[in-house]
Amino acid sequence: MTSIYRISFINQGKIYELYAESVHQSEMYGFVVVEGLLFDQHKGLVIDPAEERLKDEFSGVSRTLVPIHAVIRVDEVEKKGTSKIHEIDGKGNVMPFPTGFYPPGGRTTP
Repeated sequence: MTSIYRISFINQGKIYELYAESVHQSEMYGFVVVEGLLFDQHKGLVIDPAEERLKDEFSGVSRTLVPIHAVIRVDEVEKKGTSKIHEIDGKGNVMPFPTGFYPPGGRTTP
């Protein structure tokens, strides 16, 4: 039986939730490798637009590297669910991890 992983991470101010066949530490320091992205192969009339958007965004991607500080959690699950993007609204229980990065020109010295 093949393992299925659900990985949640922050990307461009949104929470991405993807399903993949493999998640492991990268050879490149500070990154997690997500390989074998899993998306539904729609055979009916019902299509989830959120998953279709993710499918288009990751079209042609065999593996993606996610910065380790952006990862919220990784779960090994019994079956694949629907991939989705959540808005960070401040009302939920997910808070972005503070980073030491500053936007260009955003840091001033006293």
